[in-house]
Amino acid sequence: MKFEHVCIESLAVALPEEVWSSAAIEERLRPLYERLKLPVGRLELMSGIRERRMWPTGTRPSDASAQAGRAVLAKSALGAERVELFVHAAVSRDMLEPATAAFAHRKMGLPSTAQIFDLSNACLGFLNALTVAAGLIESGQIRCALVVSGENGRPLVEQTVQTLLAKPLSRNDIKPYFANLTIGSGAVAAMVCHRSLVKGHAHRLLGGIARAATQHSELCQGDTHGADALAMQTDSEQLLIAGVGLAQATWRDFSAEQGASFDRFICHQVGSTHRRTLYETLGLDLAKDFSTFETLGNTGSVALPATLCAAVDAGAVREGHRVGLLGIGSGLNCLMLALEW
Repeated sequence: MKFEHVCIESLAVALPEEVWSSAAIEERLRPLYERLKLPVGRLELMSGIRERRMWPTGTRPSDASAQAGRAVLAKSALGAERVELFVHAAVSRDMLEPATAAFAHRKMGLPSTAQIFDLSNACLGFLNALTVAAGLIESGQIRCALVVSGENGRPLVEQTVQTLLAKPLSRNDIKPYFANLTIGSGAVAAMVCHRSLVKGHAHRLLGGIARAATQHSELCQGDTHGADALAMQTDSEQLLIAGVGLAQATWRDFSAEQGASFDRFICHQVGSTHRRTLYETLGLDLAKDFSTFETLGNTGSVALPATLCAAVDAGAVREGHRVGLLGIGSGLNCLMLALEW
């Protein structure tokens, strides 16, 4: 896919104030650690994640999305009345029906003329939503879209801790639950529009490549667990191997279309092992990476765009930089986008 007239006009994040360190989570799991003789510190050592943030109990994904949406509207030169498409693109949803976008739309006071819907595709949802909005803008059907994602990892981590403490699990049994403990919470929003609406320098979305490897769809699966909790199990070792393999195939096609010269790469934020293996396999310079997993954990669909926003705020992504957005999510799906900031 290629885009000529699509820009990310503004980008903003919203983060919870409550911080959960990996050490604090391990302290809660002390009975499990003592029973299985697990070394304290293994969670941070294996993932590189020191801490993550959590929304207060009772926070809905639409609350988080609306908070990020209000933040991006405050930064944007475009008013809410310009929004013709509104997409909630998170894994987390308030409920099955209606769309979580409906609740966030109401909380933000967006116009009734905006088309709204949810778009969910594991950790790739936000990037997928960008391409949907970009296609509609490029074809002339709309001129401005607002994409939001609010992820609430608290119920999953809470349920995982309860499960690990309640069941007589062996060292091997706990492996599918490990990835759950790396999850964090956050929200992100982007105003996406036609170039003609931007005054001054424009951050252009150039295009990208998507690839799927659905033979690996069983490696990471999550579902509801009771009324207010979530359950997820992940074969982390096989997911890493399959995910990096898919990324390598996607990068081959992506670099052929968009070129291999980038000033900065922003990847999905899984952890240190995933990052190192990905860069080594693709033959990319690790010095061009920018990461947030150390302090935010894996925030699902929020992770990559929130990291892009952090990179911009830190001056690591500057005007004129070519940025490669390297997204991957369970399913397996991979989406790589080129951005000219």
